[in-house]
Amino acid sequence: MRTILVVDDEPNYLVVLSEILREEGFEVFTAESGNEGLPIVRDTDLDLVISDMKMPGMDGIQFLENIKKINRQLPVILITAYADVEMAVEAMRLGAFNYIAKPFSNEALLASVNKAMEHYDMVREIRRLRDEVAPKSGFAGMIGKNERMRSVYQLIEKVAPAPSSVLITGESGTGKELVARAIHTLSHRKDEPFISVNGAALSGNLLESELFGHEKGAFTDAIAMRKGRFELADKGTLFLDEIGEMPHSLQAKLLRVLQERSFERVGGNRSLHVDVRILAATNKDLRDEVEKGAFREDLYYRLNVIHIHMPPLRERVDDIPRLVTFFLEKNSKQLNRQLEISPEALRLLVSLPWEGNVRELENTIERAAILCNNNRIEPEDVQPDSSDLGTTHEWSSGVDINQFIPEHLALSDVLNGIEEKLVRNALEEANFIQARAAEKLGITKSLLQYKMKKYKLQRKKT
Repeated sequence: MRTILVVDDEPNYLVVLSEILREEGFEVFTAESGNEGLPIVRDTDLDLVISDMKMPGMDGIQFLENIKKINRQLPVILITAYADVEMAVEAMRLGAFNYIAKPFSNEALLASVNKAMEHYDMVREIRRLRDEVAPKSGFAGMIGKNERMRSVYQLIEKVAPAPSSVLITGESGTGKELVARAIHTLSHRKDEPFISVNGAALSGNLLESELFGHEKGAFTDAIAMRKGRFELADKGTLFLDEIGEMPHSLQAKLLRVLQERSFERVGGNRSLHVDVRILAATNKDLRDEVEKGAFREDLYYRLNVIHIHMPPLRERVDDIPRLVTFFLEKNSKQLNRQLEISPEALRLLVSLPWEGNVRELENTIERAAILCNNNRIEPEDVQPDSSDLGTTHEWSSGVDINQFIPEHLALSDVLNGIEEKLVRNALEEANFIQARAAEKLGITKSLLQYKMKKYKLQRKKT
């Protein structure tokens, strides 16, 4: 909901202006003087200020100057009499968005208000775009021509125009937020805000305030009214990352918003209505979380209208050369160096498991770009740190491996054989409890599941 502060020393005029704006769906704060209005500017997340020019004490010009000290971008419309037009022109020079001369029609007022809102939206969008550092390439910023990725692209194109909620799943680092941004970019909401919030980054109380906003004084640190992400995303898209981490107490409130499109700020009792498309992402199996009672079943079905799964990088290794090329070009621009990679280094990158997926690959290339010699990335530049290598292989220094391994076997057969044996032993010792086996092997649960599938390892039925 858009929020406007109206300042006028004439109470009747204040009431009339407020009612006109409220009938148009705006949330309106009022003040009878500049001194009374400044704390509201300071403590409230406003979209616009409308102020009379002539007021006792602090006049409109002085009020404008003080507003700009608090928020230089906040638009201000001044109301003036015809006799004060020169003063209004001076106000425009000082940063007022516009002025309206009395008497004016409701249509003229609302036209100026809407223009100011559009201007402020554009200012905030430009600021957001400047903050985005990730370059866009490929399909809406995603790189890859693997068959599974092409299926993802096709699904995105189909669901983007629809208003339905979408659940995006996949391991950490696979690019779930890129999918959400692609859906938004290809939707009818593309010119409206895309707002994201990470459910794992905040505690329950902070997450509630972040999502729904809070009123001044709602809790100890609530020194000002703040809009939540739902309000900021009005008419646009809200991306709920790591939805599986959301506390059970908040899931009911989220369900209500999805059903009724209304909510109250923390500490407030007035229902606010929003038009927001919800995209959610998780690296958990939400169906499993529902069965364990950690996630509401009704909320799961509300979010999982359409499901998009992002494949892990190890299941689309043919995309690794494209990704490496993309990250090389990105780092070349950032470092102002013409980087290249040796065929040996690229072959090594293709062979690695990439538990951290695309994000891990990007970080590896960035580190190699900084540390490589002669602007050429070699295998040693993408290897683990030398200190780790020493401790990792110290056990084998005194072992004669040749007495255990037949000479005719290829390296890949040897490694696969040893790996299968270690994974099988870990699973049996852990009674096939995957989390324990993964911890024993020093790998993630998802990588263990991949290796179990690779070697067809499963608990024997009794």
